[in-house]
This record gives sequence, structure tokens and C-alpha cells, in this order.
Amino acid sequence: MSASSGIAASDDLVAYFSSAINESTVRFIKIVIRDDSLEHDTSIPIEGTLETDLIKLQDPQILQDTVPAYILARLDEPSFGWLVISYVPESAKIRDKMLYASSRSSLFRTLGSTLFTDTMFATSKDDLTPESYAAHKRHNEAPKPLSSREQELADIRAAENSSLSYQGSRARTSHFETGVGFQWSEEAENAIVILSRRDDCTLAVFQVEPTTETVQLLSFDNISMSELAEPFPPSDPCYAFLAWPHTYTTPPRREIIFIYSCPLRSQIKQRMLYSSGTLSTFRSGKEIILASSPMAYVAPRRIETSDPRELTETFVVHALGLNEEADLTKINKDDVKKPFARPRGPGRKH
Repeated sequence: MSASSGIAASDDLVAYFSSAINESTVRFIKIVIRDDSLEHDTSIPIEGTLETDLIKLQDPQILQDTVPAYILARLDEPSFGWLVISYVPESAKIRDKMLYASSRSSLFRTLGSTLFTDTMFATSKDDLTPESYAAHKRHNEAPKPLSSREQELADIRAAENSSLSYQGSRARTSHFETGVGFQWSEEAENAIVILSRRDDCTLAVFQVEPTTETVQLLSFDNISMSELAEPFPPSDPCYAFLAWPHTYTTPPRREIIFIYSCPLRSQIKQRMLYSSGTLSTFRSGKEIILASSPMAYVAPRRIETSDPRELTETFVVHALGLNEEADLTKINKDDVKKPFARPRGPGRKH
């Protein structure tokens, strides 16, 4: 389901949310996707603090164990902001998971992103308890520890910065080869996890938000290879992961392929940003995939193109060397030794 699939807030939802902002009596607004539209489903008034009011979300009449929803939660005073809760249960249907994941940006855009000062992602109602929210706040307030990957990238950047003064262009070359580490948004990471667990042909396209250098989900589509080029922006760079089941190898496999598209008409600053982060984005995406699906096959070769229109099945096959693998398999089969045939003896004399 594409992020630009036309899902948007209904006029009724926009009007209700505007009213709720001014009234200051509503704690929770539940929003669902109905008939390709974001609709107001139900509301819960303020009774206590946000942490104590969270108990109300445990009501099965409010949230079901298998049905996704968005919850807008008014923060306690003196804050006038709202917390956006993306409730996407693990047991929800795959299509529903991706519909809600890819429509979240529409929710922010149509209701006004400046009003939303915090976000949470919940995969069960256990994530929506007072204790869970308290832990969420502590996490937001605490200094962010670096993962081993982030620490490695930080060390690389520090080394580059310290050597830039005397290494000149050599340091800049090293910078582009090593790559800059982008952060992954929750939505983008969730999309790549789901892509890795499916068994069909799936394409997830990502763009980098330049001010925060965060990888954001642009679209998530179940495609055929004849449609591969369609989701790629014609004039902006992007990254993508394609999960493609094919029979070019023996045995057949579902190959997860990293694609970097950088159209020639894209802006210079964009090209530099994406070029510097290509390798680290591939590596971090691969880490996410293998952590979620250890048996997934991530192609060692990466595909790069300056014209997304050339992305076809034939192009991918040649770029990955799959035609070479197929030829080698055929040669190996042909080279299987046949039993040695003894030479015929002389014919019998009459």
C-alpha cells in the first residue's frame, strides 16, 4: 500500500479535531481508516492525568487485539501538545498493518504536524499502560546510548573530522566511501521488518528527511516486476529494498535487494546526501532484516541507477549476475560425467 494512496483525514475528522483542541476536555481521540479515509471513531474525556487515563484504552470496546487504530492523546498541562499513538497489533492482518503504517504521514499532514509533540508505537495493549508510558517518557528524557553500529559510525566521523585539516580531498574521499549513518524512523523500520517476513514480491521505497537525516517510508507496495519502476520518484533520489521471489537460481529463492536511485535531474545537495549514506543505509537495513528474519537472503550486490525507468526484471537479473548463475548451473549440469564407454572390439569374422 503506497504512502501516497489517497488516504486523508475526512472533513468531519478535521472539524472535530479543531473543536477538541479549543475545548480542552478531550483526552483521547480514536481514529480509524474507513472507506479509504481517516475517520473519527470515538473519544474519551479527561478525568485524571494522561498516565492514569491510559487505563481506559484497555477497554475492548475501545481497542481490539487484532484491529489497528491511531490514538491522539492530549498531553497534560502546561503542554498544549498531543501524543500520536500508532496502535498496530502483531496479530493484525498484514494488509492492515501496512495500510496504517503508510498512512501515518497523511495523518500528520492533514491535521497539522506542529500540534504533535510526541509519538508512540504500540503492538499490543500492554504497551499502553501507565507503566509503559512512564518508561517512554524516561527514554525520551535520558541521553540516547549509541548502538555498536552508531558508535562505529560516530568514531569514523570523528576520525574524518580530525584528519580533514591535513588530508584534504583524501579525507573527503574516505567520507564518501565509509558513509554517513542515517537514523531509521519507526515507520520505516517496521516496513522493512514486514517486508522481510512476507513471501511475495514487495517493494519498500525510502527517502531521507534532510533536516533530521532520518530514513522515512515513502511507499510500500506489493508489485509485479513489470511495475518495478513505477513507485520510484522520477526526479528525486531514494533508497529501496525489493523482496523478489524468483527461479533464476537452483533452488529458487526470495532475494532481498537494495536499490539506490539518483536521477540526473535531482539537486546536487540531494545527490551528495544520498551518495554519502548509501553504504551505511544498506548495511543498517540488512541488519534490521536479518535481526527480524535470520533466514532471509539479502543480495550482496547493490543496484544503482540514474534513471529509475530502466528498472526492469532484465535489468535486475543482469545487475545481480543472476544470468551468470543460471548459465553456470546449466554448465555444471552438462558437465556431469557420463559412464566411460569401452571401445568396441573388432567385428566377428564369418
